[in-house]
Amino acid sequence: MQTGKVNQRITYFMEQRKMDIQDLSQKTGLDTGLLDTMLTEDVYPPLGPLMKIARALGVRLGTFLDDQESCDPYIVRKTQRQSEFSVLAGKNKPAALNFFALGKGKTDRHMEPFFVEILPESAREKKLSSHEGEEFIAVIKGSIEVNYGQETHILNQGDSVYYNSIVPHYVSCAGDDKAEIHAVIYIPE
Repeated sequence: MQTGKVNQRITYFMEQRKMDIQDLSQKTGLDTGLLDTMLTEDVYPPLGPLMKIARALGVRLGTFLDDQESCDPYIVRKTQRQSEFSVLAGKNKPAALNFFALGKGKTDRHMEPFFVEILPESAREKKLSSHEGEEFIAVIKGSIEVNYGQETHILNQGDSVYYNSIVPHYVSCAGDDKAEIHAVIYIPE
């Protein structure tokens, strides 16, 4: 398998399945413009669309991040944590979210754990998305806003939320300072 950035891995699996952007758009319901920008300019969508891409390609979300052998227990030290990808506030705009995969390398996992920095830019465009599965978020620092269906909730340091991801949702910073969360995503196979 090809290693590298998320867009390179997606391209690799598209080639393996003889899919072009039109095919991927049809299978995911995502706009071809978004897919083209994501693949050619290294711009990543929120996790919902990325999960739709994983499902359309028949792979786990984590496949875009790793696929190396591991043993239990799998430990990620804070000093070893590296940013895997950032979700931009829009084309040619600053990052809104920085994702650090905490399960990278554990190939037999059934959840996707992340440490996420949620930057104030995340509050500019609140595009709700949905996908199969469940999410758990614990706020480590700062405040976040969780838009879930028609509801809006503010969570502060120490608060947590657990929800079904099929309901349209969006998580953003609720203030002028970045927030930090631990997020665990479960996607049924």
